[in-house]
Amino acid sequence: MDPTLCNNSVLRQAARQLGQLYDDIISPSGLRATQFGLLAYVVALDRPTMAQLASALVMDLSALGHTLKPLIRDGLVETFPDERDRRAKRVKLTAVGEQKVKAASALWAKAQGAFETAFGKKRAAELRKVLSFVASDAFGQAFVAAKGSS
Repeated sequence: MDPTLCNNSVLRQAARQLGQLYDDIISPSGLRATQFGLLAYVVALDRPTMAQLASALVMDLSALGHTLKPLIRDGLVETFPDERDRRAKRVKLTAVGEQKVKAASALWAKAQGAFETAFGKKRAAELRKVLSFVASDAFGQAFVAAKGSS
């Protein structure tokens, strides 16, 4: 097997490279790019349940819980019971978390701009569209179906 022909391997290499590049730019905020992305989803989803957040991030609940621990410890997010279903937990930014996201947003914009300059705005939009499809339930279902026929 030639690892350079493995879609999964090349995608993971690209993700590691891009993660390092974004981390370098975002690091003055005290956040890693993955943490900033998670906080951005908390904001975008407006106090999501843990299940909603995990689904949006394509993570399982236990991995999300593990990822949230340092953010909770550092006072950036907190969890609280859902008003309608006390078994479900919701996630929200604290005041400190809101300040951290605001400060990190300018750094993220710098990283995003560097990516789009290096890669091209149009190609970047196309890449996001393709990768969003790969991350979708529709692709997951098609992959499982194709696995059975190969």
